[in-house]
Amino acid sequence: QVQLVESGGGLVQTGGSLRLSCATSGGTFSLYTMGWFRQAPGKEREFVAGISRNGGYTSYTDSVKGRFTISRDNAKNTVYLQMNSLEPEDTVGYYCAASRTRQITATVYDYDNWGQGTQVTVSS
Repeated sequence: QVQLVESGGGLVQTGGSLRLSCATSGGTFSLYTMGWFRQAPGKEREFVAGISRNGGYTSYTDSVKGRFTISRDNAKNTVYLQMNSLEPEDTVGYYCAASRTRQITATVYDYDNWGQGTQVTVSS
């Protein structure tokens, strides 16, 4: 069972940038497809970005394409989410997750392991 710990959230002005990190332990990181999700209070958790096991493939939800970049460093057992051109609508909690699926999946239920989340707040 892999453990995940997110960091890097915080307060930023509109148009600013943040880099989220998700450090993992307790599992073979390279065997996991990784994803970033976000969730606003009272709403369902939604897929933001995903990356394949070797980092060769990525996928994004439409609202973040061109602004967010997911990457991973298998030597460091860490996945990242670089967020640029942030908007107030990006203000939510962000969660990283690990899945044993072979392909990137946007389905919450395909992910078995989750971090505790990190809050991103974008001021207007």
